[in-house]
Amino acid sequence: MGTGVGPGSWLVLVAQVRVSPDPGALPGGAQLQQIVNGLAGLSLIALAGAAIAGAVWWAVGAAGSHPASIMNGKRMVLVAVVAALVVGATPALINFFRALGGQL
Repeated sequence: MGTGVGPGSWLVLVAQVRVSPDPGALPGGAQLQQIVNGLAGLSLIALAGAAIAGAVWWAVGAAGSHPASIMNGKRMVLVAVVAALVVGATPALINFFRALGGQL
């Protein structure tokens, strides 16, 4: 009778599991962090270039009174800015939801 296996015993096992993320705990963790940081930096540089190209496209369309070019330029600037927001906010969002998940 005292085997500990029965309804609800899995709850005790789940309550005993602890996870504390540590990128340095695995071989190559520091290098993986460098790769992620480099990709984030590279993507922000590319997005800055896309925003500048969109602004130029927008200006050329406005100078030539071409509504399609104006809209495409505006869209390109908006997409680049929103994508940069996502890249910049991703670490904070990941940490927020990780902390929230740890409270469940």
